[in-house]
Amino acid sequence: MPIKAAREVRVGLVQTSCSDDVAENLKKALAGISEAAARGAQIVCLQELFRSRYFCQSEESANFDLAEPIPGPSTEILGAAARRHGISIISSLFERRAPGLYHNTAAVLGKEGTVQGIYRKMHIPDDPLYYEKYYFTPGDLGFKTFQVPEARIGTLICWDQWYPEAARLTALRGAEILFYPTAIGWHPGEKAEHGDAQQDAWETIQRSHAIANGNFVVVVNRVGLEGGLEFWGGSFVADPFGRVLAKASHSKEEVLVVACDLNRVEETRRGWPFLRDRRVDFYGDLVARFLEPGP
Repeated sequence: MPIKAAREVRVGLVQTSCSDDVAENLKKALAGISEAAARGAQIVCLQELFRSRYFCQSEESANFDLAEPIPGPSTEILGAAARRHGISIISSLFERRAPGLYHNTAAVLGKEGTVQGIYRKMHIPDDPLYYEKYYFTPGDLGFKTFQVPEARIGTLICWDQWYPEAARLTALRGAEILFYPTAIGWHPGEKAEHGDAQQDAWETIQRSHAIANGNFVVVVNRVGLEGGLEFWGGSFVADPFGRVLAKASHSKEEVLVVACDLNRVEETRRGWPFLRDRRVDFYGDLVARFLEPGP
């Protein structure tokens, strides 16, 4: 039986493809926000670095021209949309903090249209076609949560999604919903052999964060072929039991609006009290890079 009447919040996920036209990408995001709001969304999340193609496939100094301050032009436009629709918006942006200092940053915009806070991506990958260390300084704000009218939310970004420590520390700060703006795809040469396993691992690790922490997980990915990557979409929402409540296509642009009953956080944690039973007195070794095997 429910603990009490449903405490429902409707989350919106805007999954799109991106072109070289920054203005067109922004226009598409705004259209997705409007559609989600019209369908009742109260918190809308955009995909990682939605304003441009995923430029980290190569190391080119000209790409730094895509960066902008926060607050800045994009947060001003998105803030106006948040104010117009009376919603909160999570936006992943290429932040120009200072000359030569850039971050991959999620800005949380409140209903009044102002930036309530930012989270800077903590884990920065450096893999073939994901040369993010060239562009992004690792985040220095730690793991953050933000209070919006409907919920306390946490924002993590793409590569962060593979780290249980990031999800746990954000949950310990009270996050009822973890949002993951994302840009992940297949290398075309690997897709036939490894594609299904890669996509399944990506979904499984994030569903595990929902289970381990007893909260909702919202993941927003892009779609389409960009250079050497085919982005696999599959944006989804998982409940605190790890069940996928809704999932987008792997190939089409889509807007999802999903109702999340936040009472499930309490219900699930009562049944599976993982936070209660943590042995925090024995976890000090987690701060080590590696532990030598021994007795």
